[in-house]
Amino acid sequence: MERRGEHAVVLGASMGGLLAARVLSDFYDRVTVVERDELTDQAVPRRGVPQSRQPHVLLSRCGEIAEELFPGLLGELVADGAHCWNDGDLSRFHVFFGGHLVTRTGSIPNPGALITHHASRPFIECHVRRRLRRIPNVSMLDRHDIVDLTASDGRVTGVLLHRHADHSAVVLDADLTVDATGRGSRTPTVLQRLGYGRPEEQELAVHVTYSSVPVRIPAGTLREHTFARLFEPGRPHGFVMFRAEDERWIVGAGTLGSVEPPTTQAEIVDFGADWAPPDALAAARAAESLGEVCRHRFPANRWRRYDRMERMPDGLLVVGDAVSSFNPIYGQGMTIASMEALVLRDCLRRGDVELPRRFHRASAKKIRVAWQTAVGSDLALPEIPGPRTMTTRLTNAYVGRVLAAAESDPFVAQEFLRVTGMLTTPARLLRPDFVAHVARASRRQRVQPVLAATR
Repeated sequence: MERRGEHAVVLGASMGGLLAARVLSDFYDRVTVVERDELTDQAVPRRGVPQSRQPHVLLSRCGEIAEELFPGLLGELVADGAHCWNDGDLSRFHVFFGGHLVTRTGSIPNPGALITHHASRPFIECHVRRRLRRIPNVSMLDRHDIVDLTASDGRVTGVLLHRHADHSAVVLDADLTVDATGRGSRTPTVLQRLGYGRPEEQELAVHVTYSSVPVRIPAGTLREHTFARLFEPGRPHGFVMFRAEDERWIVGAGTLGSVEPPTTQAEIVDFGADWAPPDALAAARAAESLGEVCRHRFPANRWRRYDRMERMPDGLLVVGDAVSSFNPIYGQGMTIASMEALVLRDCLRRGDVELPRRFHRASAKKIRVAWQTAVGSDLALPEIPGPRTMTTRLTNAYVGRVLAAAESDPFVAQEFLRVTGMLTTPARLLRPDFVAHVARASRRQRVQPVLAATR
């Protein structure tokens, strides 16, 4: 790769920062990842990733990109205990979307077109960190608070840090600084202070709360990887059981608005008592707790429109949740961060002239798809206030027909899951072959969802 500078600094060591650092290592002599938490070699939750204790899955597109950037990573995950779904067997999932139970009969037509890996967020990030540490020109500077950005003559020149160990100030000079500090990013305030103004913000308030607990369920107890029934109109609560690494599972419940979230493992399981299979409920109730019940509150979908700013200083990019964050129920965060890493690589291949403008405009095209999916899905719930355009209403009505067809048609289920896995865009659902499957399914007698499925 052609060299773009001597030193790049990445602020934040979650997935967005780690993947950005991997890309930057091909273009800069040195890359430093700065993190306020201590970064151990253990797969443990940390304060800087408040949602890390909640259920996660490595969506298909995120897995593809991670493997491209770190060849062999997915094999390492599986060798160390992650679970991989790659045979297309639909009985491995007991999942409702919008009140529709996705068919559990047979296999998807093309198993290789949809592969997912099941593991906890700390487990995934720990493996990515290990791979990043092996790159000679990458270093990690943990236990440092980010105080401010330094700037001069129309560009960001680095970052001012506070070292935990001796409370001293540290200045890192950088040719490029990447903000991957999450929703709490202070870049809008810094830009305003520097005279650039703040980015426009789009927001949809959802006020959801998630409670989850890690548990051990012995191998062989359940053959499924996922049990999930999420929010539906008139049903402002949900329940999930996600397989993680080894015998570890994450059992969780979500609530919307004023509905009080559960506080104990038994209360969490009760949120699934009216629909989940009896053996899944029994396994969850008998499961050995591996930690305390943790909550994560998510107030709103938010998109900071750096792509629309009239001026930006050179030498500064913003990625991940620091730009856009979505209702965690849709699992898009890590995948968008991985797609932004590829956008960054493509932009750097074309040079560093006007890099902030080119990067933020190109990444906005990826973010827009996720934003429309998340906001449109949230607005399908009458409990969430917000403007519902004619396009939103028509889209949600059609998605309802798609989900009804997915109750009985494995091809429809496959293509819908490829969209949610961000392997293809929602435009796939409008292609003639797909629409024909939906139409045929609607003419057949509809398979009714089973709330307490027989085994």
